[in-house]
Amino acid sequence: MAHTFFRKILLGITGGIAAYKAAEIVRLLRKSNREVKVVMTQSALAFVQPLTFSTLSNNPAYTQMFEQDKLFNCEHIELAQWTDVILIAPATANIMAKLAHGIADDLLSTICLACEKPLYVAPAMNKVMWEKQVTQANITTLQERGIIFLGPDIGEQACGDMGLGRMLEPKVIVEKLLNTTNQRLIDKNIIITAGPTFEPIDPVRFIGNRSSGKMGYAIAKAAIDHGAKVTLISGPTRLLPPEGLFDYVGVTTADEMQQTVMQHIKDCDIFISAAAIADYKVENYSFNKIKKTKDELTLKLKRNPDVLSEIAKLKQRPFVVGFAAETDNLETNALQKLKCKNIDIIAANLVGEDCGFDKDENRLLLLSKVGEKFDTGLKNKNLLAYELIKFMDDVLSNKNA
Repeated sequence: MAHTFFRKILLGITGGIAAYKAAEIVRLLRKSNREVKVVMTQSALAFVQPLTFSTLSNNPAYTQMFEQDKLFNCEHIELAQWTDVILIAPATANIMAKLAHGIADDLLSTICLACEKPLYVAPAMNKVMWEKQVTQANITTLQERGIIFLGPDIGEQACGDMGLGRMLEPKVIVEKLLNTTNQRLIDKNIIITAGPTFEPIDPVRFIGNRSSGKMGYAIAKAAIDHGAKVTLISGPTRLLPPEGLFDYVGVTTADEMQQTVMQHIKDCDIFISAAAIADYKVENYSFNKIKKTKDELTLKLKRNPDVLSEIAKLKQRPFVVGFAAETDNLETNALQKLKCKNIDIIAANLVGEDCGFDKDENRLLLLSKVGEKFDTGLKNKNLLAYELIKFMDDVLSNKNA
C-alpha cells in the first residue's frame, strides 16, 4: 500500500460557481486511494447537489449542523477528529472571513473551529473581492495562523472579468495537497522519544517533570502521515498512541529510555528526541517507603545517561533532532546545545508558567547545524509537528542535494 501524507480528507464546498469543479477533486482524491467526506454549505447547494458527492466519495455528504433524525448531534466533533486535513474548495471570501474571525454558524465553519488538523483553502472569487483590503487582511490573518492557500489563479472568471481570484484547476489542487509530503520519508525508520521520565525515590515517590508528551505524540502522528515507519518510545503520559505506529514502547525511567532506544537504534534513519528525560536520579533508592521522621531530608543525586549525546556520537548514526527547553536566552542556549551535542537540528522553546510543558500550544525556534533557521510562531502542537517535519525534510533535501 502506498504511504500518504493525508489519508482521510474532509472536503468543504462553499457557495461559488467553481463548486461544480469539486466533483473532480473528489474523483481525483479517491483515485489516489484517499478516503473523502464532503461537507457542503447551504449556499453550495444552490450550485451542486449532495447526491453527486455522496456517490463519488462513497460517504454521506453533510449539509446541516443538526440532523433531525439524530438524538445526539456531535457531527462537527466527530468529523473534526476523523479527518487528517481539511480542504475547502472553492473557498469564498465569506468562509475566509468566518475562519479569520472565529465565526462558527454552520457545519463547515464549526468543524474548522473544532479541528486541530492542517487546513488548506483554494480561494475562488471575483478579482475585486480578492483585492479588497478586508479580504487581504483576512488572508494575512489566516496565513499567520498556519492556514495554507492553494492559489488563486489568474484567468477568466465566471463574470467575464480577467484577473486574480479564479480557483486553481482540480488536478493542480490535488497535486499540491498530496505533494506536501516529500517522498524521502516514505518507509524511513524514525524513532521518536516523548513524555517525561520518573526517577523513583522510594516505592511511592519519584522525581519527575511537567512534560505531557503532547509534542512528541504529535510529531509521531505527523511522521506517520509522511509515510515513515515510526517507533514511539514514551515515558508516562495520559495520551493514546497515534494510529499507524510501527512500534510503541512505554518506559518509566531515564535508564529504561536509554536501554530501549539503544535496542532499536540499529536500523534507525532519523532519531527525534522530544522526551524530557530527567538529568538526575536518586543515587540510593530506598526499597521501603521513607518515613517522615525528620524536618529535613537530603537526597543525593547522580547524572542520568544523556541519550541524545549517545546517539549523536554513534559511528554510524542516524539524522538527529533534539529539543531544548529554555527559560531564557533561547537562541543562544539552543545554538550551544546544537554544537555541543553535535546534532543536526535543535527545536528550541521557552518554558515557564504560561508556555511549553502541558500546553496545547507552543512556539518553536528551529535551527540546523548548517545555518537554517525558522521561527514557527505560536501554534497548536499538532500544527507545530508538521512544521518541524517540513523543516527537517528541507534540511535533509539540502544535505542530499
